Amino acid sequence: MAVGGNEKDRHGIILAKSNEAKRFGVKTGDKFSEAYEKCKNLIILNPDFDLYLRLSKQVREIYAEYTDMIEPFGIDEAWLDVTGSMRIFGNGETIANEIRERVKKETGLTISVGVSFCKVFAKLGSDMKKPDAVTVISKENFKEKIWTLPIGMLLFAGWSTVKTLNKYGIYTIGEFASVSPDFAKKILGKNGYGLWRSANGIDSSPVALYGEKAPIKSIGRGITCIDNLKDNEEVLRVIRELSFAVSEKLISEGLEAKSLHLAVKTNDLQVQGYSAHFIFPTDNATEICENAFKLFKNNFEWRKKVRSVTVRTFNLIGCKSVCQIEIGYNMVHREKLNEQENAYIGIKNKYGKNAVFSAERLKGTKMPSNKPEYSVLPTAFQ
Repeated sequence: MAVGGNEKDRHGIILAKSNEAKRFGVKTGDKFSEAYEKCKNLIILNPDFDLYLRLSKQVREIYAEYTDMIEPFGIDEAWLDVTGSMRIFGNGETIANEIRERVKKETGLTISVGVSFCKVFAKLGSDMKKPDAVTVISKENFKEKIWTLPIGMLLFAGWSTVKTLNKYGIYTIGEFASVSPDFAKKILGKNGYGLWRSANGIDSSPVALYGEKAPIKSIGRGITCIDNLKDNEEVLRVIRELSFAVSEKLISEGLEAKSLHLAVKTNDLQVQGYSAHFIFPTDNATEICENAFKLFKNNFEWRKKVRSVTVRTFNLIGCKSVCQIEIGYNMVHREKLNEQENAYIGIKNKYGKNAVFSAERLKGTKMPSNKPEYSVLPTAFQ
């Protein structure tokens, strides 16, 4: 059995799989066709996101009875710092097993817990033994326990990083930990040193307090369209929808953006990215749209059709920040745009999200249900 996305919205990939399916080689991210080839009797269910959120919240409420230092990592994972709780509840392994048993009894879910002296190894431990297990990685045994594991199991060692390391004959965490930090930086850039520190268990990053909000580094929205986009007009409609969504989030967070990034994925799954700076920091949807579409027109060559588009703003500042205005900048025009968009947002807030929208949407945007995927990147995950 597995949980999969919506094929009609071109999200037909495996999101989660049972241990039985896993033994057939079914992996998260597999296309449905790939999964069926591996496991012909596979049953694929639709995701129930509301249930997922509700159970995740219930599990976190159990965590909160043991510590107030809880840092979410995605929706269904979190780091807990239980250093200050050990006098009451016992050591880390004892607390982990108690939480594991409570979650099973109160929600019916099984969880896997990693117990360690740093966040990176705690995360690694939670992935080492599943389901319904606790893995302890200590300062005394971490080399013996994890250095023989594939480098791809280390947090933030993505496929591109793994591919680069493999070229140098580095396949395990221990092999990477044994190179010099200068060499790690040389072959992987500025992130290489941080990854090398992680492999050696050098991670002093604290666990955040529960509910503490990390500074937002960027706000963006992206969408995989239900059909490939074939011309500038179709791309503009999608960019406009995404820009309004980004603008609303910027406004709700009290932020303005100084820079913009547009990512375009073609139908051969190749991604092209373009960046630019705004003349003046903005949260205005029209300005975001105009600049994003300008980036597209000036840089994209129509050799392939467009599969997905992402509009992301970064270099964020508070709306009340003081900035220098360039000579010739049309502030009157900008104020009119802001008035229009404030009215637009006011109507949506009062009468619902679909109460008002761009007339261009009537032509069709090739967006699934006109619901772009939303993403905010906090400092810790940049």
